[in-house]
Amino acid sequence: MNDLMIEATGITKAFGDVTALDAVTVEVPRGSVLGLLGHNGAGKTTLVNILTTMFPPTSGTARVAGFDVARDGDEVRGRIGLTGQFASVDEQLSGVDNLVLIARLLGATRREARARADELLDLFDLTAAAKRAARTYSGGMRRRLDLAASLVGRPDVIFLDEPTTGLDPESRLGMWGIVEELVGDGTTVLLTTQYLEEADRLADAITVLSAGRVVASGTAAELKSQVGKRAVHVTLASPQDAPAAIVSLERHGLAPVLDEPRAELRTPVDTSADLAVVVRALDEVRVEVAELALTEPSLDDVYLTLAKNKAA
Repeated sequence: MNDLMIEATGITKAFGDVTALDAVTVEVPRGSVLGLLGHNGAGKTTLVNILTTMFPPTSGTARVAGFDVARDGDEVRGRIGLTGQFASVDEQLSGVDNLVLIARLLGATRREARARADELLDLFDLTAAAKRAARTYSGGMRRRLDLAASLVGRPDVIFLDEPTTGLDPESRLGMWGIVEELVGDGTTVLLTTQYLEEADRLADAITVLSAGRVVASGTAAELKSQVGKRAVHVTLASPQDAPAAIVSLERHGLAPVLDEPRAELRTPVDTSADLAVVVRALDEVRVEVAELALTEPSLDDVYLTLAKNKAA
């Protein structure tokens, strides 16, 4: 299935003289994750607010689960779930009561509501704390309860607006695993995040926003390929071997760069096969290597490059 569950075209949103979004276009196929990256104020949350019908665009069109967000708000809201940057559950209620309340508001019977609540508590490993007030939950538990609450109505599309902000690494990994399970079951996700490793792991495609505009889009691999090559990092056993190593590498058509304090050579390469060329070049001049690694460009490189170009 490759039908689009989110389709926004030319979305612009102005607040007085401030343009928060400027002709933004995104598409998200069913059962996939779109990672939306950008600094604070880039327009990520504004786009989520439009797609979840919280307010209309100034211009442009958007459809979610096949329905127009401006004309068919009730239909859209009945098919989406939203987890924002801060937990939205009632901290005075227990975990189970929060979920039962939402299910009842969505029209479930008491029995149906309790069954759905128990199912979600089990999925999110909250059964043992089900009867405790949400205010006693840890940060990670609250975020899991918040995500569970967004799933009560079995939505086709989930919007996760920086869902792991403030979580410790273990809780963040747990949330990632849950998202991956949901997508594996066919749910469509739009994820906004400032954690580049989060987008790298979860997103099938990535859109980068800056000052309300799309400045890059593609898969993580495609974006990485735009900003640099792979590189072979060599830590020399003897720093005094650096001149000979550089001459030999250059003789093989490579362009090493020396980091003198670390006695490390960074040599950009086109393919992983060039690793053997580096090893051969160093062996020819009898240079001993303490460490050797082939690295790929990261999303950090992508983001920093885009930010630098934007500033220029």
